[in-house]
Amino acid sequence: MIEIIQKVKTYFHKQFGEAHALLVAAPGRINMIGEHTDYNMGLVLPAAIDRCIYMAIGPAKHATRIVSMDLADELVVYDLEHLKPHQKAWPNYLLGVVDEMLKDKKMINHFNVVFAGNVPLGAGMSSSAALENAIAFGLNELFELEYDRISLAKLSQKAEHNFVGTKCGIMDQFTSMMGSAQQVIKLDCRDLSYEYVRLDLKGYCLLLVDSNLSHHLTTSEYNLRRRQCEMGVQIIANKFAHVTSLRDVDIAMLDACVSVIDPVVYKRCQYIIEENLRVVQFCDLMEAGDVAAAGNILFIAHRAMRDQYEITCPEIDWLASMAESLMGVVGARMMGGGFGGCTINLIETTYLEDFKEFISNGYRQKYAIEPGFYEVNISNGVCLLE
Repeated sequence: MIEIIQKVKTYFHKQFGEAHALLVAAPGRINMIGEHTDYNMGLVLPAAIDRCIYMAIGPAKHATRIVSMDLADELVVYDLEHLKPHQKAWPNYLLGVVDEMLKDKKMINHFNVVFAGNVPLGAGMSSSAALENAIAFGLNELFELEYDRISLAKLSQKAEHNFVGTKCGIMDQFTSMMGSAQQVIKLDCRDLSYEYVRLDLKGYCLLLVDSNLSHHLTTSEYNLRRRQCEMGVQIIANKFAHVTSLRDVDIAMLDACVSVIDPVVYKRCQYIIEENLRVVQFCDLMEAGDVAAAGNILFIAHRAMRDQYEITCPEIDWLASMAESLMGVVGARMMGGGFGGCTINLIETTYLEDFKEFISNGYRQKYAIEPGFYEVNISNGVCLLE
């Protein structure tokens, strides 16, 4: 971490000759439990982690210049008076935030930015939200724009909707902005009410296992799951007029309305309803200090993603099932949208290295793929480093 920070500072001063720049750290995130509940107005349980985008930002005179050190020091130069999406993908996460601020009638002058990070790309830790939040927080400080943190998170989400073109939920940006060390965030996606729940792991650790696999089905299947949930809501609302999302539905209502009409839609809705309950159960068990029982909720959640929501894949299922069979592992499940990415594993610390060795050898032998391992700790949200 210190090495990356120093590298960003040194490069900024060398490239732009500025005596001083603001330095921002914006974390990636994990989600303990609560997958696909966000767009159903449900509950999620994310946390910021100790892997960040580190960004140096300072004023400029004639043009906005942005350097990504993670992409061979790639430089983008922009005139803020003629802002439009870039042909490359990564600048749009930053420029979209600027665009939203300008639409909000905020006074932003040209600026210089250099950034690098240690949030793995494509591993489900939301490097894109960290990048959006880093620039949002930095510009807010640099130009004294007076946004609060939740407003900045919403602005970052708008940037991804309107400039990047991804209709994401609010969880990633909210978590990166609002994270708190050693605490997960029980976030209600219906109204953005939230509370912090202490995550006291007591000799356990969190390990992400990257399948190093990304199936092309993710976007189309994600959109299909959304439509299936919406179909369930429409069917139920014909009988229960107050229903506007699956958050308003219990299993008895689902049984009465959907089971005989569409078995597939029934399974999708059942998963969402029960996943919301699992979020509550996990929090209750953590607050009671029962880490092992809380971990078992993760095993249950993975089986539900596999059998009810059907968003896993053979490689991910292998990682989760092998974890469940190993000594010292009290919880494991797929994390993220599906069909690849990472599993999140709750492991007794003394078994960590044995776990890595077994999974690495077995996964390589079965699928000829080398898995990635990321130990993560729960951290604070976006902050200024100096």
